[in-house]
Amino acid sequence: MSGGMIGGISGGSLPVEAIAAHPDFRRLASVKGVAHDLRYAGTNNFAGRVLYPGLDCAWIRREAAEGLEAAAAWLAAQRPGHRLLVLDALRPQRVQEAIWADVAGTDMAHYFAEPVRGSIHSFGMAVDVTVLGPDGAERDMGAGYDEMALRSHAALDAQHLALGVLTAAQVAERGWLYAAMAHGGFHGIPTEWWHFDHGDRERVRREFPRVL
Repeated sequence: MSGGMIGGISGGSLPVEAIAAHPDFRRLASVKGVAHDLRYAGTNNFAGRVLYPGLDCAWIRREAAEGLEAAAAWLAAQRPGHRLLVLDALRPQRVQEAIWADVAGTDMAHYFAEPVRGSIHSFGMAVDVTVLGPDGAERDMGAGYDEMALRSHAALDAQHLALGVLTAAQVAERGWLYAAMAHGGFHGIPTEWWHFDHGDRERVRREFPRVL
């Protein structure tokens, strides 16, 4: 890990290829009660292509991993048979830069952090998550993962319920997800029902290494 100020971030940097040897990162497969299907590792994503070619991104920082385990345990206790499904976790800086090159100047840019500032995904401290039901299928959240539209905005759930854009059942499903993640110390963002950060964003950018 390099120290000093890297790309405006003082926590240093770490190549994704070195993650396996780093004590502060855990494999997603080791997180109890949580399944994962990294959409950017395949073609089932907004870009329609593999965004993690040759990269092992099935990792998360230990702080966020512990939070996910707590969130999953709460959900399982409160709603037996339901599990969390991680759709994205660690997203290396090189991938964030490639995505930004594609979306800059378009409406999609509102849904991605500018690389110079840094996505919390690139520190292993953010996850994109949904809920699996007892049948193993994803619950209906009223908008798909990475659906860049107003109906994806968590801040507008009540408004969209009143207008009939979302059903009561869909808003309830989101509510279960929000509650579970809150029990794990995560907090969401206004524009994406699926995205959750662990810890204070500015502290993460300041103190943690960014994965390149």
